[in-house]
Amino acid sequence: MSNEQLGIQVSEQPRERFAIYGAKSLATHELLALILESGTKGQPVLELAQAVLQTSYDLAGLRSLQLPELLAVPGIGRAKAMKILAAIELGRRIQCFETVKTKRIRSPRDCAQMYMDDLRFEQQEQFICVYLNTKNEIIFQKTIYIGGLNSITIHPREVFQQAIRVSAASLICVHNHPSGDPTPSQDDIQTTKRLIEVGELVGIEVLDHIIVGNQEFVSLKEKGYF
Repeated sequence: MSNEQLGIQVSEQPRERFAIYGAKSLATHELLALILESGTKGQPVLELAQAVLQTSYDLAGLRSLQLPELLAVPGIGRAKAMKILAAIELGRRIQCFETVKTKRIRSPRDCAQMYMDDLRFEQQEQFICVYLNTKNEIIFQKTIYIGGLNSITIHPREVFQQAIRVSAASLICVHNHPSGDPTPSQDDIQTTKRLIEVGELVGIEVLDHIIVGNQEFVSLKEKGYF
């Protein structure tokens, strides 16, 4: 019996299978079609979803898409683009929350692996502070800055204000190099030394500054920068 005889439109098939078998039964473009909800005149929603995926090439690319890139896809207006970006951001936050919850840091690698997948696709530098208790368990994390990093950009006040608020015993700084090369710059080193000096004054130790790249990382402490 055909889809038409069953009374099911092709664009609705993912929704029907979702209801019966769950989200895992759907292909990536079908999940995206559910987010988009509708296509355009002459372009069914499944075709529109495929067009978005072709723009991103793969899931990693989809995760990195920006609003202007989505708006360049025929049939994707501002509302649809924002739905896609909101879904991606929600998934990222859930993954990040589950990763850091009650996690104990035993080594620089522990910390780097927690943030590697999340940061290595970012197209801008993100500076994150990970706040720890006396058992080196993560109690809070905050993105302090997004953009190019230099010795003036990261102000100690922002870093340690959060540390004091959550009663942190220590902290680890994490940031990414969008180039994929985690080699620290002079600005990275100067920023770290400045934070360490302030940490000594307020009694909150900066344990490390970890720079992540594409599947690799550098611990400034392990490299002997402080």
